[in-house]
Amino acid sequence: MEYISLYMFLAVCLLLMLGYPVAFTLAGTALAFATGGILAGHFDPGFLAALPGRLFGTISNDTLIAVPLFILMGVILEKSRVAEELLGSMAKLFGSLRGGLGISVIVVGALLAASTGIVGATVVTMGLLSLPSMLRTGYNPALAAGTICATGTLGQIIPPSIALVLLGDILSNAYQRAQLNMNIFNPKTVSVGDLFVGAIIPGLLLVGMYILYLVVYAHLKPNSAPAAKVEHASAGEIMRGLLPPLLLILVVLGSILSGAATPTEAAGIGAVGALLLAIVKRQMSVARLHEVGINTLEVTCMVFMILIGAAVFSLVFRGFGGEELIHHFFESLPGGVVAATLVVMLVIFLLGFILDFIEITFVVVPIVGPILLTMGVDPIWLGIMIAMNLQTSFLTPPFGFALFYLRGVAPPELATGAIYRGVVPFIIIQLLAMAALWYWPEMATGLPALLKD
Repeated sequence: MEYISLYMFLAVCLLLMLGYPVAFTLAGTALAFATGGILAGHFDPGFLAALPGRLFGTISNDTLIAVPLFILMGVILEKSRVAEELLGSMAKLFGSLRGGLGISVIVVGALLAASTGIVGATVVTMGLLSLPSMLRTGYNPALAAGTICATGTLGQIIPPSIALVLLGDILSNAYQRAQLNMNIFNPKTVSVGDLFVGAIIPGLLLVGMYILYLVVYAHLKPNSAPAAKVEHASAGEIMRGLLPPLLLILVVLGSILSGAATPTEAAGIGAVGALLLAIVKRQMSVARLHEVGINTLEVTCMVFMILIGAAVFSLVFRGFGGEELIHHFFESLPGGVVAATLVVMLVIFLLGFILDFIEITFVVVPIVGPILLTMGVDPIWLGIMIAMNLQTSFLTPPFGFALFYLRGVAPPELATGAIYRGVVPFIIIQLLAMAALWYWPEMATGLPALLKD
């Protein structure tokens, strides 16, 4: 019976692989195991009595208000053709250079990923907008596919990111629990804003490494990344497409970094700014606004239903002693905190093949987070490492989500093997960036500490 919590976790993974809805799988499996445990006398029903308080805490959590607002901001930018105009402006700016079209895709994809925060939305959008033009220009199909897939996953790490909002909220609770477990009754706090600041240097590093790879590739194989034939455009034309969305993201991020606004308030600024931008560009009719509202509602409902399901799962998992079981396992590892962190990263990487970042954030991080933080791991560093780890998992064949999304919108002549080959260099880049962050944690923790001082 001591391993029943692990059996419950394996049952959830199996049901998810069979295609059952995530939120109802989490809650349903947990309640089924809890019922069996109550009947057998191995589960205290008092754990389920704590569920209403947990859900009320979720409802009254101001930080989570940022989630629907950032989703709204991203959907507006997606539906109002801002991304299309931004890509056109960047193509005019860099397209005449070898590899320039790929660089444009990375820059635009990074901005779009930061605003939407959803891997699937960015990969699909960039696949529809840029893949045909890259192939027409003569780009190597593998290079074009790999660039788009890798760019689409940048939303995991580049702020303002929904992934970082959710991770920040979960890690904040985990950090407080860890300190209370260590008898620290005046605990320090970590916020979503801290994660945003900590992600800036790793995010920019990844974008820079992607661009450097493209520049080197284009130099070594000029025929595989040729210059595009773009019409001449003045600086004013380029800036008209580039400046508005760039300013919007800078205002949102700058207001958080300067302390002028919380992430939730900045999300409201971003949503209103995106709406005004769409109206000024005459891309927001009543019908399109209705579509934006429906899409935002659908994604928001998905996120919070998963959060509720994960809350049920987490309570039952703890009720069966799962947290103590994992804690004892980590303590028995010969390598201490280093080995425990490596194991957690490996598990999260493998789970990234079958679970989205939302499920992993709500289910796995609350279980392993307090344990690692009790062992002395920095919460900001841990959050950035998890985000980059999931980003790598979503790229890795044969199960990476980004690969599936691009396959769904790519033309039939683009072979699946070409997509897999194209992402391999970017996976290597991801691993190098994670290794750098592992050995120099100040890349994530230095800037937040500097701003707090």
